[in-house]
Amino acid sequence: MATASSLPLPPFATCDFCDVHKGDTSGAFRVLPPVFQSFGAVASFAGPVTTVKCHEDNTQVKAAVESAGEGRVLVVDGGGSLRRALVGGNLAAAAARNGWAGIVVDGCVRDVAELNVAAVGIRALALMPLPTERRGEGQRDVAVSIQGVPVRPGDWLYADADGIVVSALALHG
Repeated sequence: MATASSLPLPPFATCDFCDVHKGDTSGAFRVLPPVFQSFGAVASFAGPVTTVKCHEDNTQVKAAVESAGEGRVLVVDGGGSLRRALVGGNLAAAAARNGWAGIVVDGCVRDVAELNVAAVGIRALALMPLPTERRGEGQRDVAVSIQGVPVRPGDWLYADADGIVVSALALHG
C-alpha cells in the first residue's frame, strides 16, 4: 500500500513557488543560495526533510541513506567544507535503492559517473575525490543551517533546474 510520502508529487516549478511566496516575511518560505551543482539521474525532486549535521565524517549520512527514505529529502549540513566528500557512488546508490527522493549536501560529493546514474536527485557544492574518515560523529534530525538558511526536519524541500526552496508546509496538492 502506498503511503502519502511515497505517492508521486505533481509537477512543480521553484520559480512559481517564488512568485507566490516572494512577499513572505514569516520565514516559513526560504530560498537556498544558487551555489549548488546538480548530480544524480533525477533532475527535479521534492519531499519532507530529514537532516544530518556532520563535519568531514559521513557516518550519519551512510546510516540515513541505508534506511527507508519513503520519498524524503536528506539535507546534509557539512558546514560547507570543500575538503572531504560526504556522499559518493555507493551512498547515492543506497539512497536510490531505499526510496530517497533526493540529497542536498552543503559540502562535497565524489564518484560523479556513479552519482549521475543513481536514480536520486543530488545537489552539492562541488566535487572532491577525497573521502571522509568515519569517526562515528554527527547528529540526525536536528535543525541545520545550509549556506545561512535554516532548514528543519519536517520542512519540505523542492529542487529543480532553477533552484532549491524550502517551506515549513507542503506547497503542493
